[in-house]
Amino acid sequence: MIELYDSQRAMRNMRRAAMQRGVVAVLDVGTSKIACLVLRFDGSDRLHEAEGVGALAGQAGFRVIGAATTRSRGVRYGEVATMGETERAIRTALQAAQKMANIRVDHVIACFSGATPRSYGLAGQVSIEDTMVSEQDISRVLSACDVPDYGEGREVLHAQPVNFALDHRSGLIDPRGQMGQDLAVDMHMLTVDATAVQNLAHCIKRCDLELAGLASSAYVSGISALVEDEQELGAACIDLGGGSAGVSIFMKKHMIYSDSVRIGGEHVTGDISMGLQVPQATAERIKTFYGGVVATGMDDREMIEIGGETGDWEHDRRTVSRAELIGIMRPRVEEILEEVRARLDAAGFQHLPSQQIVLTGGGSQIPGLDGLATRILGQQVRLGRPLRVHGLPQAATGAGFASAVGMCLFAANPQDEWWDFEIPVDRYPARSLKRAVKWFKDNW
Repeated sequence: MIELYDSQRAMRNMRRAAMQRGVVAVLDVGTSKIACLVLRFDGSDRLHEAEGVGALAGQAGFRVIGAATTRSRGVRYGEVATMGETERAIRTALQAAQKMANIRVDHVIACFSGATPRSYGLAGQVSIEDTMVSEQDISRVLSACDVPDYGEGREVLHAQPVNFALDHRSGLIDPRGQMGQDLAVDMHMLTVDATAVQNLAHCIKRCDLELAGLASSAYVSGISALVEDEQELGAACIDLGGGSAGVSIFMKKHMIYSDSVRIGGEHVTGDISMGLQVPQATAERIKTFYGGVVATGMDDREMIEIGGETGDWEHDRRTVSRAELIGIMRPRVEEILEEVRARLDAAGFQHLPSQQIVLTGGGSQIPGLDGLATRILGQQVRLGRPLRVHGLPQAATGAGFASAVGMCLFAANPQDEWWDFEIPVDRYPARSLKRAVKWFKDNW
């Protein structure tokens, strides 16, 4: 735990150094693509930090000066599977983005999906030494949280205070400087598989880059695809990627739960490849141009030429109706949404005052998906595109870039995490497990 705390703190310091130099790259390491954006910071973002302006208001602090994507290699289910291939793909994306920005980048902040995330809700309480809440009191209340024994081979990726209560006033974002006797905190902690994190960190190091931060894709997608009201009142963001679907629930502008489903768009492509007996690349093309999940009477008559280069004339001239293609795609898409629903039910999502669901990520672009999702998830569902950020090229404004754009916002305005405070070293307890998300029924 202490090593992890130190490594997270070292990354935070690295991030500050990069911000002072004015340039940092963000890297979204996905199963189907690797996206790299180069950000330039002007001095104004430090001003925003001083004023405590919210993440979205402080957007003027940076602009995107370079962007590139490349097909991902060596990544499965959002985790690095083949180090050499992933390293080459990261280098390709980084070099293209650096070339566009016309600047060399040393520091990178990366996000990834997969790595079997688990959410915990922690709580802590202390009496205030003086009548006014100080930075020291915040450190003490965070260290008073009961940290569960989350098992060997796991690392804490995020540990964020999401709600403070002072005496009997709950729902405080930052109690520093306020008067009171008793301070309590609710914290959301996300743990992930340690080897997945170490592999990614090692891969980035091999590309001669300094890692200045790590984030969960599901979390940063939520930051960019949910509008401010949704983040405040309660919403879930479903990031449909190539190898996995990330689930994150936000409330009071904080992520309070996260999970992932190990099925994604590539599984749909695989089904088409098997069903039509075509190579993966052809299946991907057919899915992108003709795919869908809702068949109408028209689709029986719309014929798709499969094409191919096997040399067998009959085989290469085959056609399939769009209705048949939808029949292959729909069961897998339904399976992904059913799994997502199970995760939302486990989190107690139905207890939130607002239950908006936003679909984003490359997989959310399948025509008819929002209607199917509304039926399976039983809530209002909308498709989310990432927020507009300065300098972002038009090609990078689609739903597939939600996590890359979210990384920019995360880099510019990170939320307070446990390691931003001086916590006494003897306070790394491992006691009772308080089940995640129970507390937002009690507190809000």
